[in-house]
Amino acid sequence: MKIVIISGSPRKNANTQIMMRHVFEYTKSKNVDTKFINLSEDGFDYYHGFLNEVEYGEKTLQAAKDITDADIWLIGTPIYNSMFSAALKNLFEFINYKQTSGKTAGLAILASGNIGFTDVQTLLTQLMSYFKVITNPSPVFVTADTIEDGKIVSEEVKSRLNELVDSTITLSRSESVSYTHLRAHETLRYLV
Repeated sequence: MKIVIISGSPRKNANTQIMMRHVFEYTKSKNVDTKFINLSEDGFDYYHGFLNEVEYGEKTLQAAKDITDADIWLIGTPIYNSMFSAALKNLFEFINYKQTSGKTAGLAILASGNIGFTDVQTLLTQLMSYFKVITNPSPVFVTADTIEDGKIVSEEVKSRLNELVDSTITLSRSESVSYTHLRAHETLRYLV
């Protein structure tokens, strides 16, 4: 099983990055084939045309490949002006929706206070729906006050992030079986 962790904040010292590094480390302990995409690193291109029309850098192309190849997407984003980050939206411009059906996503959303979580959850779930990705219905909402000096200080937040990973992996396994069964049924229907 391939898993990709996406830290959707473009800020260099982002709390989102701290949150998603925890998710990465925990996921890596459960699944060796886990990759981390950190949008605060330099080298990600802005989308400005189809891949066959524009030349993009290796880092951007590798991130798009890692996302497309992964069975599970664990996505973390800050809330900026009641939206998920533009950097995250930009990254998904590189993904071909025809190659993502049946994947599973888990969402972790970070805000400075307790507002806007469900708005951003709805927007991200709609984006995942466009890609035909099944979204874990139990996202994790985290407030910035649970992160201090580059660490998550709340054991409850760590536990909820770990549960997000576990439940998304479980959902993916059950959806994978269902999706495989559905595809086999469709194939048989066309043969008859």
